Amino acid sequence: MVKIDNSWDLVLKDVFYGTNYLNIREFLKYEYSHYTIFPKASDIFNAFRLTPYENVKVVIIGQDPYHEIGQAHGLAFSVLDGVSFPPSLKNIFIEIKNELGINIPKSGDLTKWAKQGVLLLNATLTVRQGFANSHANHGWEQFTDEVIKKLNQREDPIIFVLWGNYARKKKQLITSPKHYILEAAHPSPLSAYNGFFGCGHFKKINEILIKNKKTPIDWSLD
Repeated sequence: MVKIDNSWDLVLKDVFYGTNYLNIREFLKYEYSHYTIFPKASDIFNAFRLTPYENVKVVIIGQDPYHEIGQAHGLAFSVLDGVSFPPSLKNIFIEIKNELGINIPKSGDLTKWAKQGVLLLNATLTVRQGFANSHANHGWEQFTDEVIKKLNQREDPIIFVLWGNYARKKKQLITSPKHYILEAAHPSPLSAYNGFFGCGHFKKINEILIKNKKTPIDWSLD
């Protein structure tokens, strides 16, 4: 079974041993043996490895991994060092520059954010090369719903960032009044000008963290 080697192992124990995840495992065995799947199997749970349950300050919810070679490595919106920025990630960096004056970085690897407590969670954790959303409706959505429910149970406040209609559907799972919810359009070029640009989320996140006596996120990557 999955071994994350931090607090998530205990938090998600019942999920990893549940029927839904066992079905996901069987599906992935077939997919990885017949097709090129992203990210590589060892990277599927990178978001959890880099951001233990008790360290989560912010959750940014994406849809599914990038589906071209060399991009996905287990963190929503992030790409490996040296890979060109996909349009949504480029728009995220533009918004950060506009809000905070931070220059657009050379690398699109968001590991630094994850290590500071930003859980970069895709709703679907795998994808077939060249086919966006190809692993949707195979159990991952139920798995990540359970992750959000576990985070919702936490006493310590969390900031949930919901960009676009897909992420906003997860709002119904966030029922504790202790938590914060920030909503905006998706950073995709199709919708960024309809409310993502100018949302002020990166600044707002840090204002909330400071208000709760937590260390703000350093959004720079260089």
